Amino acid sequence: MSQNTSVTIKNNIDDKDMLTDTNDIFPQVGTVLTRNLIHDPTQRYYLYVPRGGGAVKSVFVTVHGVKRMAKEHALQFASFAERYGVVLVAPLFPKTYFRDYQRLGRNGRGRRADRALNRILTEVGFLTGANIDKLYMFGYSGGGQFVHRYAMAYPKRTARIVVAAAGWYTFPDSAVNYPKGIKKVKGLKDIRFDPTQFLSVPACVVVGEKDIQRDLELNKSSKIDQLQGINRLERGRAWVEAMVIAAKTYRLDTSYDFKVLPGCHHSFTKCMKRGKMGKWVFRFLFGSARDSKKSPLSRKFSKSILTPSDQQKWEEEVQSTMKSLI
Repeated sequence: MSQNTSVTIKNNIDDKDMLTDTNDIFPQVGTVLTRNLIHDPTQRYYLYVPRGGGAVKSVFVTVHGVKRMAKEHALQFASFAERYGVVLVAPLFPKTYFRDYQRLGRNGRGRRADRALNRILTEVGFLTGANIDKLYMFGYSGGGQFVHRYAMAYPKRTARIVVAAAGWYTFPDSAVNYPKGIKKVKGLKDIRFDPTQFLSVPACVVVGEKDIQRDLELNKSSKIDQLQGINRLERGRAWVEAMVIAAKTYRLDTSYDFKVLPGCHHSFTKCMKRGKMGKWVFRFLFGSARDSKKSPLSRKFSKSILTPSDQQKWEEEVQSTMKSLI
């Protein structure tokens, strides 16, 4: 990373000299912000807008694992977002509300995490002018589970994804029930998995070389072991191979990659520091920083990805908030 790239990270009651806790209608730039949705204060997310502003910029979404380290994700990736000139969004999915966020949030298992992210993105698009039509996504561990399933459910909104150290995967198999496969089951009534769409989304799987332990967080189902492998390294490789084969059956020449981080166990922080994961993530998603900043964006305004009723409610809340600031 260039020595000229610096990031201002201010303070929050939880972590002095780290974050800025704000819900200003016009977000600060060059600072990692802690925000709550205007229309739902229980929904927190972290936001970084590069110094050049967010207008028409691409959006990088990073999703935490089961330890809910959304803040650390934002802090670790902020310098990359600045260098590449993209808006960073790190949603927080608390266990209280999102017990099933890795699988998008099936009925009876808490809130829908995919819908929560969509609401966050619509707010970010409104506040910053960023392009939320095509998302560049990363997820670690449980976040990797969420990200690849989100891309399969919303392929038209997903530009590229990087899945890091996911415990297990949804395979492109229409004969197997979700979440192991893409056969429709109860719990996500509005979601339809279309292989012709999601197999066109470029994807990279990243796993630490030493991430082979069968720890408490790993799905140890005998069926998963048999179908996907016995550890994260085997399962990640198996998913990439399955996606490549499936894409070829539809005559799609989609880019898939598998990256092993030398000397890394199952740790987001160590993968970022020792394995230089941030560099690999942004390189796959955006190419070189120079090329990323030169790439023109054709869309000037972002579409809403809320339901019509949620969109109306959100717009009313925003208008009310803006009036109070005048």
